[in-house]
Formats: sequence, C-alpha cells, structure tokens
Amino acid sequence: MPKGPTGQKRPGDVIGTAIKVAKIATGEVEDETMAGKEYAQKGGLKGSKARAKALTPEQRSNIARLAAHARWKKS
Repeated sequence: MPKGPTGQKRPGDVIGTAIKVAKIATGEVEDETMAGKEYAQKGGLKGSKARAKALTPEQRSNIARLAAHARWKKS
C-alpha cells in the first residue's frame, strides 16, 4: 500500500483513494495524518536520541564546541 506525504497509508488506485477521501469527508473514517509540526517533532526526537547514542563523547564535545563558537562569533 502506498504511503502519503506524512507516512499515512493510502489506497494505490484512483477509485480506492476517492472512496477513502469521501469516507474521511463524511466522518466515517478518521484521517490518520499528523500535523506538520507534530510529525517533524516526532522524527526529531527519535533522531536526536539515535545520534547521541552513535556519537562518542569526543565527537559530541567537538560538535558542542563548534556550535558555541558559531554562536559567539556573531556578536
């Protein structure tokens, strides 16, 4: 089954999609899409934990040092 832009499952054929949209519009079925901010936040939370787990303490320190330097360079 194909996925929509935010990962929701959608029918692959035109008629199936039209029926799904009609059911969502009439309230028979709830749309399982997430709002843009919620979807991005959910992925961001997962990604940050995975990235932190994959990096060594030295790499994390180096990234933090570069970020601090970039912040203070502006002023």
